[in-house]
Amino acid sequence: MKIALINHGCAKNLVDSELMAGMLAERGHRITLDETKADLVLINTCSFIHDAEQESVQSIVKMISEGKKVIVAGCLPQKHKKSLEKALPEVKAFLGTSDLNKIVEIVEKVAREEQIYDVSSNPLYSYPENAERQQITVGSYSYLKISEGCDCECGYCIIPKLRGKAVSRPIENIVAEAEKLTKKGVTEIILIAQDTTAYGKDLYGEPSLARLLKELTKIKDLGRIRIMYTYPSGITDELLDVIAQSDKIFNYIDIPLQHSSLSVLKSMRRPAFDYRELIAKIREKIPNVAIRTTFIVGYPNETEEDFEHLKRFIEEIKFDRMGVFEYSLEKGTYSYDLPNRVPAKIKHRRKNQLMKIQQKISKKINEDLIGKRVECIVEYTTDDGVITARTYKDAPEVDGLIYLKSRNEDDTVIPGDIVVATVTNADNYDLYGEIN
Repeated sequence: MKIALINHGCAKNLVDSELMAGMLAERGHRITLDETKADLVLINTCSFIHDAEQESVQSIVKMISEGKKVIVAGCLPQKHKKSLEKALPEVKAFLGTSDLNKIVEIVEKVAREEQIYDVSSNPLYSYPENAERQQITVGSYSYLKISEGCDCECGYCIIPKLRGKAVSRPIENIVAEAEKLTKKGVTEIILIAQDTTAYGKDLYGEPSLARLLKELTKIKDLGRIRIMYTYPSGITDELLDVIAQSDKIFNYIDIPLQHSSLSVLKSMRRPAFDYRELIAKIREKIPNVAIRTTFIVGYPNETEEDFEHLKRFIEEIKFDRMGVFEYSLEKGTYSYDLPNRVPAKIKHRRKNQLMKIQQKISKKINEDLIGKRVECIVEYTTDDGVITARTYKDAPEVDGLIYLKSRNEDDTVIPGDIVVATVTNADNYDLYGEIN
């Protein structure tokens, strides 16, 4: 059977989609990303915030309207359970976040015109270790999921209810998958989880990200490692030392801080301490480190004073990369019942103000690189010879790019190549340069 795959949401969802595609391909089914070429469509959904839900629902409705048989997987059915089945009776099957290992069985039942509802009431993720991922991402990088679920109880976040408690994969299994990816030609492996710094606590009795990194760096032909989704209170001296001492690990820390005001952080149920000392330590231990973060504006009870505190914090710290989200009211979270909700207009204004501040910071950081040599990973080359790449400061999809030209027309590069370039120009978020 030919099955189209549509993926929504985060990189963790993408890995789940690749795993399901791999299991189906192993069974003899053909997978395509073009839904016009298949009668059955598998849609892996996101339900982190309202906008993500809407996008997933629109995909489902569109495929139904085009006469496709539709299977809906992931966070949306996990969150809404039976109500979604009633709202979308045309859907042939629903499966939850911890039920992806049943995808082959479900597809074959749907092929026999059965209608399936298979959503575990209490999700507990189990990585299908024997599945061969069929990668959607091609070229320079691949995501590597080291755990799933989360033990944190952040006030705005629905993820623990959708994904369950944190479940880590054994180090040997992660290393084995990294070796496979390396043999396929992947240059950059990106470690992901809901909280990468909590990795291994459930398996080994203590957070073990540093231990995992030491094992991964032993892989002979592995190019580079990037770490995403670290938690402020989980960043240890040992972890920073491992990053600083290895040429294989990018000097890049993704640390979603969410706010700077202690009162807001406490209400968010986040680690509430002054982050300046932590950031100073990171910068001291890892020379030329790029720090990426995200913030949430408009959380219930966020006052103008809280927001001004956040503005001053951003202006002082000068993050290399930064994203801002408007608070999304999610039923089932602690913050859902909090009073003093911030109006949408104010949330939008606050987001725009922060992004304007960051735009200036980002442009200055980029301009300071003009004339300097930087290591880049090649993404692809356009027909007119422009090479699109990323520096160590740039994670795929969320950060900037560097556009390169070669001084020697005979030079050829392919996706995944690591090249050294001199930066010749810069704008707010992207760089321009020449390969040396």
